[in-house]
Amino acid sequence: MTRQPPAPVQPFEDEFVTGLRAIFEDRILFNRVLGLKIAELRPDGVIGRIAMRQELVGHFSFNRLHGGVISAGLDAMGGLAVMAAIGARHMDEPPAQRLHRFGKLGTIDLRIDYLRPAIGEHFELRAEVLRLGSRVASTRMEFLGADGRLLSTGAGAYIIS
Repeated sequence: MTRQPPAPVQPFEDEFVTGLRAIFEDRILFNRVLGLKIAELRPDGVIGRIAMRQELVGHFSFNRLHGGVISAGLDAMGGLAVMAAIGARHMDEPPAQRLHRFGKLGTIDLRIDYLRPAIGEHFELRAEVLRLGSRVASTRMEFLGADGRLLSTGAGAYIIS
């Protein structure tokens, strides 16, 4: 069977990117506490960054990023990937209207696999939507070290209201 090439992805408007960045980085307080920043926002996937800070280190972890921070970061990035996919699905609407669609998005299932200790000065988080249904979205996430080494993986399901 021959595989079809993926359809070209239409980039987001600056207004949409700015609005989604404000929601994700500024209005979601927990993301602000984590220092989670959007590095790349595309309809087919998102990339974020988080810098190592002493308050994010586990109590007895010897400068390893706490597993709860990894889990929360991957969960947030999975949600962001869903927001981007919803935004891409409704490109016929103005950016401001699409940004109002994210008010009721919640995690219904999350699995994190910790593969290696998260030691480093900063980390990259990636997420993509595997399936976007009318009520539920499924995602896959990765947590990488500054050298690109895979440290943790995640899979999540999100309810869309």
